[in-house]
Amino acid sequence: MGDNAVIVAEKLTRRFDGRTAVEALDLEVRRGEVLGLLGPNGAGKTTTVRMLTALIAPSSGTATVCGFRLGEADDEIRRHVGILTEIPGLYERLSVQFNLELYARLYGIPEREVGARVERYLRLLGLWERRRDPAGTLSKGMKQKLAIARAMLHEPEVLFLDEPTASLDPEGAQLVHAFIEQLRGEGRTIVLCTHNLAEADRLCDRIAVLKQRLIRVDAPERLRQALYGRAIRVQLRQVRPEYLEAVRALPFVRDVQLQGQELQVRLDDPEGMNPALVRRLVELGAEIQFIREEEHSLEEVYLDLVRQGEAER
Repeated sequence: MGDNAVIVAEKLTRRFDGRTAVEALDLEVRRGEVLGLLGPNGAGKTTTVRMLTALIAPSSGTATVCGFRLGEADDEIRRHVGILTEIPGLYERLSVQFNLELYARLYGIPEREVGARVERYLRLLGLWERRRDPAGTLSKGMKQKLAIARAMLHEPEVLFLDEPTASLDPEGAQLVHAFIEQLRGEGRTIVLCTHNLAEADRLCDRIAVLKQRLIRVDAPERLRQALYGRAIRVQLRQVRPEYLEAVRALPFVRDVQLQGQELQVRLDDPEGMNPALVRRLVELGAEIQFIREEEHSLEEVYLDLVRQGEAER
């Protein structure tokens, strides 16, 4: 277990009626990071979160959360984590403010702190003006934000968010993104389950791709480089055969392909090697219109990793 790890899962497994939902999960989550937990429907993401928050027991394996052993100190684990589930589960006839005050007392927050704590999170999530309204009158997106506020009331060390922006319009999603970044700045650890890959790419320090088993975990950019390497595209006014051969002959070029008027050039260090590449093309009389680095979306990375995971099973 690393000194900076706040969650450590070891061979964590859960079966339901003979079906394996999560198999032999080994995972460390570092203090203060946002970890994206990605996978298709039925991949075991929600089951993993339910185990790590001590809501269900594993079939085998174990985990340590905030220094507490799963199955031995489950009450302590629950005190140190917050969770946003897919269904908010609010008391809809009670006011927005009273919903949070009720949960604040259930969390054991001292009475003298309840009012300030509730106000803080309602303001942070843009709900203070609706504090007296019954929770049932809120839009689906506002209910989602209220549920996030509820999960943060006791200021847990680790926050599990399951699709936190699924019901939000772009403005609401932006507010939640800013809130997550603020929490990370405060040193909170966040596990984010999402199907929004652009959101994961923006917010997450590392990505864990899961399909019953853990397929890969790393920073988004390192996942891209491990799968695809690095490449640049050189747009030329006119392409001649000698340009292709000259680029291929450069010692630092791994591969070169012609696609229309573009040369796709694979190399390890574009920043260091691009000047030499450009010089060689100019020496040959090539007219370069622009150069750009080839980019791969996190969606491409995710889909390729899931396919790899299926092929390895």
